Amino acid sequence: MTIAIYPGSFDPIHNGHIEIARRASLLFDKLIWAAYDRPLKSILFNEEERLEFMRQAARDLPKVEVCSYHGLTVLFARQVGAKAIVRGLRATHDFEIEYQMALINKQQAPEIDTVCLMTGTQYAFLSSSILKEVALANGDISEMVPPYVASKLKVRIAQLGEDRGDKVKLVSLQE
Repeated sequence: MTIAIYPGSFDPIHNGHIEIARRASLLFDKLIWAAYDRPLKSILFNEEERLEFMRQAARDLPKVEVCSYHGLTVLFARQVGAKAIVRGLRATHDFEIEYQMALINKQQAPEIDTVCLMTGTQYAFLSSSILKEVALANGDISEMVPPYVASKLKVRIAQLGEDRGDKVKLVSLQE
């Protein structure tokens, strides 16, 4: 059985993430879609909320298992028996970052490969940071996320209160 992991902070997931998870699930016997439990950045959604978004997105993907992890991604991959780490690429900037990470991961765990999937053109602009910035500015995110994410994001933004100026700047610096 060939296992791959698809790691990230996924704060929150968006349609680009879901597309990569769906496509990766067609390539491997098992895909572990894993949320990093303590990302080194400010997040809007806690670990359990992010996992719930992922579970809902994966409910029709039988070969996908959702979980969280901590520590080095390659060590988690090794722990679950993964042979590959799946990453999504949108643009040249993503390639440069993912290439560096793939080399570091290969040094740490030579037996684990990085597999990069190019995102569909409809999601090439989309990131969680952009999504949050648009949502915080009351923009339309209906084409970016599933309805259950949009509604939870609306609630979370309401919880932040009316004075969101500093929060928008903070969110736009993430990811």
